[in-house]
Amino acid sequence: MPALAGKVALITGGSSGIGRAAVERFAAEGARVLVVDVAVEDGQAAASSVGGRFLEADVGRSDDWTRIAEAALEHFGGLDVAFLNAGVGTGEDDIRAITDKQYRRILSVNVDGVVFGVRAVVPLMEKRGGGSIVITSSLAGLSGGSDPIYALTKAAHLGFMRDLAPRLAPLGITINALLPNVVDTPLVPAYIREALRQANSLMMPPSHVADAALVAIASGDTGQSWICHPQGPPERYEFSPIPERR
Repeated sequence: MPALAGKVALITGGSSGIGRAAVERFAAEGARVLVVDVAVEDGQAAASSVGGRFLEADVGRSDDWTRIAEAALEHFGGLDVAFLNAGVGTGEDDIRAITDKQYRRILSVNVDGVVFGVRAVVPLMEKRGGGSIVITSSLAGLSGGSDPIYALTKAAHLGFMRDLAPRLAPLGITINALLPNVVDTPLVPAYIREALRQANSLMMPPSHVADAALVAIASGDTGQSWICHPQGPPERYEFSPIPERR
């Protein structure tokens, strides 16, 4: 049996990169797919390629999440899997140069898009007796990298996910985060690509992260951070225990 046979899966940021790879991978595993993105032409192409549905929506807007939930109910009767993958960067590594517009946009997509998304999908999954939520975070959320505000948003994913996991478990809902290293997507700015080239370091293909999402879903685990390396399967990251007060 395909891993997602009979399941309904929502994928945000599904028009390109990791999201597009997930659309193809989840559909191949039997899922009926609802693709959400602001990129209409590419989003429609992604959805139609697998017989899914496309909805133009901004994940950073809470009222758009009302429409997303309604679309899942109207077209598919509910929701089993949510891959909250939409994300942006600032393209700026100098904190002195970050504009208010850049800052608000990345928080809207990367943080609001996940918080509003979880809030919207949990009631749908609860009605189905459970479900799986996977967040595309980043290794930058643990180690930093090249964009300090991007790293901030990805670290936020981990705290949010770890706190929610035990709260959602009684509802039969798992929530996990993927922590890929640099992925070959349009999100990667030219200066990072050049730095990787000079270091002779490879970017991983988006399909590798889509596969990791399936591993996280199939594991049945919750509250886990899955590190995605360019080669090999994803690995659970074990946070160090908090030292006891002496």
